[in-house]
Amino acid sequence: MSRSIVSTPNAPAAIGTYSQAVKAGNTVYISGQIGLDPATMQMADGFEAQTVRVFENLKAVAEASGGSLADAVKLTIFLTDLSNFSKVNEVMARYFAEPYPARAAVGVRELPRGAVVEADAILVLA
Repeated sequence: MSRSIVSTPNAPAAIGTYSQAVKAGNTVYISGQIGLDPATMQMADGFEAQTVRVFENLKAVAEASGGSLADAVKLTIFLTDLSNFSKVNEVMARYFAEPYPARAAVGVRELPRGAVVEADAILVLA
């Protein structure tokens, strides 16, 4: 099985010892994305803006891998406040159509850089 690193300037550069994504065969594992603007590396302001930025970052990495968010089979969303669950659904509906990928939403105490939401994804490319 071939393995390659996926990288794009259209998503934030890694802020640790990881890659934006790893493509193994026809499966793409996208690292967790927070609401950082890739141009400024500054956090978006507010929950909705961070959530939009998270999905824009996931979308950019998905496209750099040769796929799209339509290829997502699994998402994990991390929230510092689970009362924002319905807001995530509202924003997610702008990026995904049925059939939706499998998903988990996990409440966490804190996220890197003071983020309030983070998401990672697994894609399977045709």
